[in-house]
Amino acid sequence: MLTIDDARALYQSTDPVHDFAHVLRVLAMAEHLAELEGADREIVRAAALLHDISRADDNNSDQGFSIQVDAEVDHAVLAAQEARRILARNDPAFIEAVAHAIEAHRFRNEIEPRTIEAKVLFDADKLDAIGAIGIARAFAFAGAQGMQLWGQYTESYRPGEDGDQHTPVHEFHIKLKYIKDRLYTQSGRSIAEVRHAFMLAFYDRFEAEVAGHR
Repeated sequence: MLTIDDARALYQSTDPVHDFAHVLRVLAMAEHLAELEGADREIVRAAALLHDISRADDNNSDQGFSIQVDAEVDHAVLAAQEARRILARNDPAFIEAVAHAIEAHRFRNEIEPRTIEAKVLFDADKLDAIGAIGIARAFAFAGAQGMQLWGQYTESYRPGEDGDQHTPVHEFHIKLKYIKDRLYTQSGRSIAEVRHAFMLAFYDRFEAEVAGHR
């Protein structure tokens, strides 16, 4: 079976948002959810380790954020194709289960998770985008892209069209605050409630301090 060292060799990114540390966090959460939800842990483990292997090959990847228009072929689909090649010596049913989980893990594509393993991976990946770690990732991405620390969000804002105005505040309003309602598993939703509450409190406090409140 695929080991952590095997998977690590497949990731070259030093991007703090989608580096191998992200993969390991997703793996840990996915294995936790798999146990709670009765999912096949081997399928979940392989899918978690391989879910972002083709991100660097997707030149139109939105890096998990909302500032670019989605590509016709995204990193999730590319990673699923590559996973089939990597796992070619395994049972075909296992390979397809892993590939489906990978291709269905992206927040903004039209592939619906059909299996409990795919739902577990989706939830684990999205839980890494909210809460304290989600806040840290949003600001790390913003800093790497030279974005402003804070910006006023209005309902007229359109990601992609107004990309030069994008900040972590915009990311919260465009995507992050909706994640908890998109999760599939009961266990994932329970964890998301706690992380969402923390994130909401942070952005409320952040806006208050920007406004000069003590």
